[in-house]
Amino acid sequence: MGLTVKQMLDEANAAVERVDTERAQALLAEGGLLLDIRDAPELEKNGRANGSHHIPRGMLEFRADPESPYHDPALRKDRAIVLHCASGGRAALAGKLLKDMGFEKVYNLGGLKDWAEGGGAVEVVADPGM
Repeated sequence: MGLTVKQMLDEANAAVERVDTERAQALLAEGGLLLDIRDAPELEKNGRANGSHHIPRGMLEFRADPESPYHDPALRKDRAIVLHCASGGRAALAGKLLKDMGFEKVYNLGGLKDWAEGGGAVEVVADPGM
């Protein structure tokens, strides 16, 4: 029998420390990366945290692996990675994945709402008009 989503989330939440906006901002001030793993339509609809780096959850493995032709040099094992999604579930799963890939300083901020409610600045995407 395989794992359920609840089991995967329980494992991920146990492996990846949850942080608030204040702690996230301290990690960023020390050179950490705020990584938004939502899909592009979510960013367009809801905006994004100021200064965040975007990699959709579905591309994370490819962007994180230095051997991949799709590697993103912003993902380095020597820096803290603070993940967020819409509510925290995907960020937890993505954080566990990064830990499994050898990243040690990985944190789950939760969702964009957590960032904003904690005082983090959000860029609202301009309405493209019709």
